[in-house]
Amino acid sequence: MARAMARGWRDPVLCSDSGSGRARALAEELGGEALDSNAEVADRAEIVILCHKPAQLVTVAAEIRGRANVVASVLGGTPIAALVDTLPGSSIFRLMPNTPVELRRGVTCYAPAPGVDSVLESELVALFERLGLVLRIPEYLIDAASAVMGVGPAYQALLAEAQVDAAVRHGLPGRLAAELVVETMAGTAALLAARDYDTLTVRREVASPGGSTARGLKALEAGGVRAAFHEAIDAVLADGRR
Repeated sequence: MARAMARGWRDPVLCSDSGSGRARALAEELGGEALDSNAEVADRAEIVILCHKPAQLVTVAAEIRGRANVVASVLGGTPIAALVDTLPGSSIFRLMPNTPVELRRGVTCYAPAPGVDSVLESELVALFERLGLVLRIPEYLIDAASAVMGVGPAYQALLAEAQVDAAVRHGLPGRLAAELVVETMAGTAALLAARDYDTLTVRREVASPGGSTARGLKALEAGGVRAAFHEAIDAVLADGRR
């Protein structure tokens, strides 16, 4: 996620890692510096974005505590209360972006900690709006939102893959099938937005009674597509991790 956001912003970065070499690779790609420690990043950055594993919060917080003025966390399953406890004195934001931020077509849901300055919030929102849509939602909905938009790119990729496989089985070349599926998904997303997200209207515009689309939809329902998505969101929320 750190790489996706950085590529979306297309600005030089100040970054660090635990020795993986990813920070250096990112700095070489985008410009900026790979610093030797998290503390140095916190000393020099206006906003520190936490992109490490949630289990590393206590360790990382100990390095940047008292140094980071503004902290934006994209740690899955990590509530604001835990961030405030480990980083007292910092202005805290909890965010959940998805990977299309790399192309500035992402969705980012966020919630600020209580008492965060409205000017800081506006600045943070403006920064993330460069990456796509930004939505402020109550913190108690962040996990559920993540189970929709955070994992969504993987689900959409799986749906595309399944349609391509089915098309190939009926003779379409793989590249052609992929182009047809992906461009149809993109166009349908734009159409849904134009129809004020009214999924039923879009379906009815395509499916005439007793027609081929209606038969296909019936087969998908019989195959358990709707139930599978219910089970998927339950599974994501039960585990608390993507």
